[in-house]
Amino acid sequence: MNLQFIHDNKGNTTGVFIPIEEWQSLKERYADLQKEEVVNTSELSAWQTQIIDERLNDYYQNPTALSSFDDTLNDIEKSL
Repeated sequence: MNLQFIHDNKGNTTGVFIPIEEWQSLKERYADLQKEEVVNTSELSAWQTQIIDERLNDYYQNPTALSSFDDTLNDIEKSL
């Protein structure tokens, strides 16, 4: 198996990349992997959809009340 390990900036292993051909082979061999993949790709839950709808509604009601990414980060840093 040709795995590639993913590391953070401190050298700690944080993930593994599996080539798609090998992933397909593993799913054929282990049926539970297929089930897990289906569960993880399901639709958003009701509470997630509600939060998104509320945030979109807020935006549509006042689209000019936005902050840039940099301004938002600056505000967060000031509050720490």
